Amino acid sequence: MDFSSGMGLILLIVGQCLLITVSVLLCLAFLMYADRKIWAAVQMRKGPNVVGAFGLLQSFADFLKYVFKEIVIPAGSDKVVFILAPLITFVLSLVAWSVIPFNEGWVLTDLNVGILFIFAVAGLEVYGVIMGGWASNSKYAFLGSLRSAAQMISYEVSIGFIIIGILISTGSLNLTKIVMAQDGHYGLFNWYWLPHFPMVVLFFVSALAETNRPPFDLPEAEAELVAGFQVEYSSTPFLLFMIGELMTVVLMCTLISILFFGGWLSPFPFLPDGVAWLVLKVLFFFFLFAMVKAIVPRFRYDQLMRLGWKVFLPLSLGWVVVVATLAQFDIPGYARWVIEGA
Repeated sequence: MDFSSGMGLILLIVGQCLLITVSVLLCLAFLMYADRKIWAAVQMRKGPNVVGAFGLLQSFADFLKYVFKEIVIPAGSDKVVFILAPLITFVLSLVAWSVIPFNEGWVLTDLNVGILFIFAVAGLEVYGVIMGGWASNSKYAFLGSLRSAAQMISYEVSIGFIIIGILISTGSLNLTKIVMAQDGHYGLFNWYWLPHFPMVVLFFVSALAETNRPPFDLPEAEAELVAGFQVEYSSTPFLLFMIGELMTVVLMCTLISILFFGGWLSPFPFLPDGVAWLVLKVLFFFFLFAMVKAIVPRFRYDQLMRLGWKVFLPLSLGWVVVVATLAQFDIPGYARWVIEGA
């Protein structure tokens, strides 16, 4: 490979990375606006309606407000770790998108272990939370980070077992192949939501807890914690924490769409497949996330941990055994229906 072709390849990769980054961040701005409008509608308020037409530019105004505010670092904090924590959270949330297929062939890195890569990156995000709480030199922030870390780790276990059930059905860790395994003659009824329906519900609830979304936003919302692990943060570092959290929420909506609902596949065999279907599915699940935030009362922390370890873990582990048994012994025609997509 000569120098010019090598530079061309580097520029192509950089361009693809920037395209995904900019697209995801722009989508986050409008999804945050949608989140606030949905919440306002449930409470019979108007929500953002001043900045731009219908308030569409409110998220950009908030972004500029955070960027131009002064960054305040507590005097007794570990300044290097204090700044690194939100950067790690943001970067890891963004890196996970590198293996997400938006359409057939529309993926930055088509890894054969794509789902394992996402699970590994999601597991590392807990370090940003712990580092932020520890470096703040505040017992409130530290206690909030411990609770948040325990919550994230607890629900990652059940998410992992649920994903194993999908891997058994598909026989692949590649996200593109998982989507293509759901392609068939019956459209919507070929997708994995039907044979794995109990786990769709568990995955959705676990995703709420994994991303600290209501009704599981206890590390950020309990009165005795002030505001959780990010209580000492302001300006751009606080913004990076919030963007990273929202980006993970959208990532979870995308994973639900890919693992259970056919990704970019059309629900109707007579309509063409395409990225628009994936976008619509992600928007639908984000709407469900927003509605849960608006209408479901908050759990106590002991209820949250009991639900994760005493309910979701046994159910997801038992489901792995059930799916493995059905696939192994073809009971009744499970392998032909789910794995072969007949």
